[in-house]
Amino acid sequence: MFDLWVFLDGRMVKGADASVSVWDHGLLYGDGIYEGIRVYGGRIFKLEAHLARLFDSARAIQLAMPLTPEQFAGAIIATLRANNLKDAHIRPVVTRGPGKPGLDPRRTIRSSVMILASAAPPTFGDKPVRLLTAAIRRKAPLSIDGRIKSLNYLDNIMAKLQSNAFGADDALMLDPSGFVVEATASNIFLVKNGKLMTPALTAALPGITRQVVMELSVKRFGAVFEQSVSLSDLYTADEVFIAGTASEIVAVGEIDGRIIADGKTGLITADLQKDYKELVRTSGNLVFDS
Repeated sequence: MFDLWVFLDGRMVKGADASVSVWDHGLLYGDGIYEGIRVYGGRIFKLEAHLARLFDSARAIQLAMPLTPEQFAGAIIATLRANNLKDAHIRPVVTRGPGKPGLDPRRTIRSSVMILASAAPPTFGDKPVRLLTAAIRRKAPLSIDGRIKSLNYLDNIMAKLQSNAFGADDALMLDPSGFVVEATASNIFLVKNGKLMTPALTAALPGITRQVVMELSVKRFGAVFEQSVSLSDLYTADEVFIAGTASEIVAVGEIDGRIIADGKTGLITADLQKDYKELVRTSGNLVFDS
């Protein structure tokens, strides 16, 4: 990855030569935002939606954006072309920038932008995954809005450490009231008696893949229900799956040592996986001129 080109504050530099100031508030305080975007066969999937969420996050934390959405899109395409990547994961990052130590954002000089791109297969592959319910709870909405995709992911990281220690593939996170929110980097869905459900967005990140899954589900199966979801709902579901940009759609075969249904990918999950793979290969912004 260090041989790849990186977009850094308007310049294209090699990853090995790219550097961020030790005084950057993104490094010192997690003061910044980011996105994760996928490229399939030279098409950037849902670029506009990801950039819209990036700019929403910026507005939420009053972060000045040095580029317009159109300029961001151009920089992303330029980064992919510089690395000749047709299948990749892209990570645009915006920090508050360098400044004097202290939490006051007025101490910073300017925002800093970096765009990283690298080849990356889906996080978990195709086999059903095992989840562990983490003791660490997702941030309460009254503390920090879960819709902000910030650089501060310490709660998710601590949950991931716990799932790693128990040999699970990922952690399931609950809200302060004990309701299911999401996995560490993906949203969660369940099927019960033909009804497709997902937790409401009270504390969860409004995933782009989550929205795509809901749109595909409405076309194929009808309504998707956003509601409070308990662990018992998951334990007794006919199917459970997670969905995210990095993971795509993958079945959940086990939660907290309990096998979900038969532990295999269910029919509805399999249909959505098929529809999703078809969609990402046939839509999106072209990177290279044909």
